Parts: sequence; C-alpha cells; structure tokens
Amino acid sequence: MRLNKGNLTTENNKIKSDAMTQVGGFMRFLLRLSGLVDSLSEYVGRTIRWLILIAVLLSAGNAIVRKTLHMGSSAFTEMQWYLFSAVFLLGAGYAFLKNVHVRIDFVSGRLSARGRSWVDIVGIIVFLAPFCWMLIDMSWPLALKAWQSGEMSQNAGGLIRWPVYLLLPVGIVLLLLQSASELIKRIAFLRGLIPDPLAHDQGKNDASEATAADDPSLEVR
Repeated sequence: MRLNKGNLTTENNKIKSDAMTQVGGFMRFLLRLSGLVDSLSEYVGRTIRWLILIAVLLSAGNAIVRKTLHMGSSAFTEMQWYLFSAVFLLGAGYAFLKNVHVRIDFVSGRLSARGRSWVDIVGIIVFLAPFCWMLIDMSWPLALKAWQSGEMSQNAGGLIRWPVYLLLPVGIVLLLLQSASELIKRIAFLRGLIPDPLAHDQGKNDASEATAADDPSLEVR
C-alpha cells in the first residue's frame, strides 16, 4: 500500500503541533507554580522586614540598660543573634526573587538576555540546587537533635537552641523553592513564553546609571 507524501507531512505536522501544545500547557502549569513560589517569597520578604526593626530596638534597649543600670541579659543578647540569622537565612529566597544577590556584573553585563538566562540555568542546576540539598541534609539532623535533646545555650540565662538551628534548613528550603521558580522562568523565557525576567532589574540599573550621568551633582568629587 502506498502512502501519500502529502498526507504523511500533514500527519507529522499534526503530531508536532499536538506535542508543542502539550509542552506549552505543561509550561503554563509550571509558570503558575512559579507564581505561587514568588508570592511566598514576597510574603516572607515583607514579613521579615519587621524583624530588622525588632532587632534594632532590642539592641538599643540592651545597650541603654547595660550602660545606665549596669545590667545585662544573655537571653536578649542571643535574641538579637537569632533575629539577625532569621533575616538573612529566611530572606535568601526573597533576595533571589528580587535579583539583589551578589552577581558578577562585569561578566553577565556583557551577555545577551538569552546568554544570561543560560548562565542562570547552568548555575542553578549545577551549583545552587546541589549546594542547597547538601545544606538541608546536613542541617536538618542538627536541628532535630537539638529539639529532641532540648539543647540550651551554654551562657547563663541563654535561649533554647533548636529554633535558631531550624532557621538554616527552613531558609535553604525557601531558597531552593525560589531557585526552582527562577529556573522555570528562565526556561519559559528561552521558549518565548514570557518576557525576560531580568529585564525590569536591568532597566532599573540602566536608569540609575543614566541619571547619574545626566546629573553632575551625583558624581563623586
């Protein structure tokens, strides 16, 4: 039986079209998940801002009491450390979302948008994700052991230890989730489904540089 070449071409095109539709639908599903993760990181980031205020007030109060009344508290001092740790560990995913983490700008700035996306994809898969898994694997047993044993600070009147130990695996989980979200967005951009996720931040940087160049008063004297 002979097969018509035109029919074969039409059938192949239909199969390819169906496959692309399925892939597109799956990517849209992943983008919805990415949006949920972004919302979570945004909520956490906005919430932990208050921890900075609490830490500042607590630090100032401790200093005033120590200088005026010659009294001190190990619990309040350690609470400052706990709050400081919470801000930086729980805020790692938020920093990644806002693209304010440390980046080698003199390299990425010379790349195209697609080039930067490929660099981010490789960096997330090869370096960031394995590093996060390693930290979670190492820190979770430490937090669990401290909770089971009721480990306390060695300082007199100090705090219980497991909450600050728990900050590390929780913070790294949030960072890992945001890494997955950024990976999805980079892939979606390369497939032409969304605009460049970094375009907004790049635009802000360019605007800042242009403002500095146009306003002589902003130049360093």
